[in-house]
Amino acid sequence: MTTAPAAVIDPKSGAPDRRRWIALAIVMTASFMDLVDVTIVNIAVPSIQHGLGASFSAIQWVTGGYALAFAIGLITGGRLGDIYGRKRIFLIGIGGFTLASALCGLAGDPTVLVATRILQGGTAALMVPQVLSIIHATFPAEERGKVFGLFGAMVGLGAVSGPMLGALLTEWNIAGLEWRPIFLINLPVGIAGLLLGRRYISESRAERVLRLDLVGMLLVAVGLLMVLYPLTQGRESGWPLWGFVSMGLSLPVLALFVRYEQIKTRRDGSPLVELSLFRVRSFAAGVGVQLTFGLVCGIFFLVWTLYMQIGLGWSPLRAGTTGIPFSLAVSVAAGLSVQVLVPRFGRKVLQAGAVVMAVGVLLYLWEANRYGAAIHPWQMALPLVVMGAGMGLIVAPLTDAVLSEVPREHAGSASGLISTTQQLGNALGLGLVSVAFFGVVDDAPHDQAVATVFTHAFTHAMWWLVGCLAVVFLLMLALPARNRRLEQAPGEPADGQDADGQDATGQDATGQDEVAVELVG
Repeated sequence: MTTAPAAVIDPKSGAPDRRRWIALAIVMTASFMDLVDVTIVNIAVPSIQHGLGASFSAIQWVTGGYALAFAIGLITGGRLGDIYGRKRIFLIGIGGFTLASALCGLAGDPTVLVATRILQGGTAALMVPQVLSIIHATFPAEERGKVFGLFGAMVGLGAVSGPMLGALLTEWNIAGLEWRPIFLINLPVGIAGLLLGRRYISESRAERVLRLDLVGMLLVAVGLLMVLYPLTQGRESGWPLWGFVSMGLSLPVLALFVRYEQIKTRRDGSPLVELSLFRVRSFAAGVGVQLTFGLVCGIFFLVWTLYMQIGLGWSPLRAGTTGIPFSLAVSVAAGLSVQVLVPRFGRKVLQAGAVVMAVGVLLYLWEANRYGAAIHPWQMALPLVVMGAGMGLIVAPLTDAVLSEVPREHAGSASGLISTTQQLGNALGLGLVSVAFFGVVDDAPHDQAVATVFTHAFTHAMWWLVGCLAVVFLLMLALPARNRRLEQAPGEPADGQDADGQDATGQDATGQDEVAVELVG
């Protein structure tokens, strides 16, 4: 349970400290750096694969390892900030993230790059959860609406600029470094954030906090690795027996995790996962939506990059500019859904988003099959805009819809669990690329053209997206038809909250809504 002061006050004037805007710029830059780092890597994947001679499974780990480490450490990172101070953990996180970025940029072989990417994801899990907590502790209630509006604009900017920045840095081949500047660009930004953060960010921590659950964290990490490692490495190893045994044994390990969380709840009331949340039907279904939608994103963004750059032979810059209509459509539709559509039509907007996105996928399938290797970027624009519009209708209002029936005293842990679940879905989707995409590549005749093989593999993977989106649509039926929180007048406290956005127990009810950030990425 976390509390925070309404705002940092200047002791001389008694007014909110003017340095809060510098602190805001620092934490927003850190979030921007994390978001761009995710999107920037996607576009550079083929260049990394070629430059290091990495296998396709190693490339999956470069992206999936980051997502898995980030997901596993996310809730614990938030609690560390509550216990030891958000400023302190934020600075440790941004410092570690900067160091890991340098190590990624200097990596000389795929194994080192995978290890440093996992380190990068773990340090991001320390940094990112502190951002909204620091904002809440730094700004008075009447300013937070403006601040979160700026934060949302930064998210949209990162979504658009990440792929383009990655394309330009890779295409320019600065000093012959090829893909390495996509990581090294974090160094000046991270060092500046570390130095300025020490001076301008005020320390805050919770008055009452939950204890760390390191045993639960270890159990869930082992259980997930027992699934993801053989899923990612199995194709390269010829799908050995040990892989299926590992995936099978992951079930009792995860069951042991659930049992331990029950014991932990009774013992000190501070489990890693609040299992009682799953008694709320809408929340349980919402977690399923986040997991499945994470699968969609994990599969699509990787196979899309491989299809354009390896299959069609496009340059990183051409591939990056091709994705601009998609990013813009996500940003526009996200704003429209929250401000106009969801307050009027409720859950139907999210379901319409799943349908619209599936239609976009089907359009893309039709065009890829019709034009084959001769397809042009402008011919991809229509399906990408439709897909992006569908995604935008989902990602922005989804977290509020899932949380709308969750008791206020569990809002913080529920929001963190939603973000974690989406990241786990993303990591699992990246692992499933072995089956959905590379399995088709492996089975293709050796004398078939690369463009034909990769186009076939891409369309096969896109059918997986259609199936996942159908599941998302059905799970959304369990979400509340209306979100009463979104229907309240602007500035009106939600049920059970005071004017500062805290519930009756003092818990910050703003939540850690980073879901749209990572989905767009």
